[in-house]
Amino acid sequence: MTTLKFQFVYFIVNYRQSDYICILNLDSMQIAQNIKKLREEKGLLQKEIAITIGIHPSNYSKMEKGEREFNIEVLDKLAKFFNLSIDELVHSDYKVPKEVKVEDKTATEKVHLISQLEEEDKQAVYRIIDGMLTKTKFKDFVTQNMAL
Repeated sequence: MTTLKFQFVYFIVNYRQSDYICILNLDSMQIAQNIKKLREEKGLLQKEIAITIGIHPSNYSKMEKGEREFNIEVLDKLAKFFNLSIDELVHSDYKVPKEVKVEDKTATEKVHLISQLEEEDKQAVYRIIDGMLTKTKFKDFVTQNMAL
């Protein structure tokens, strides 16, 4: 008898104002390994996580060993528990890009980030900057001439 292992992809579909996640071909063993690694990194017991996410410890143990499939509700609770997205939980082999915030960057770093944008996006940024500079200069002009 052969046991088949599946790889999966999920996507969210908006249907009647509710979000549904459709699961296609899931590699539960890889997910189990990812979750076990996360749990061990945090120094937690299987029982602690099981109780926290509301499942029986024996079911959690089977999931972590790859003997039982993860349903989407459990994946969601685990992702929230570990402060990750489901995507990060499932695909630990790559890092999802984090949000880039320019306010804590130097002027040189900001210019470098803008230079990495596609041409159309660069032009949009330049138009915004031009508009703000023009507004500032006009405001200064009016302020100076009103004082006379």
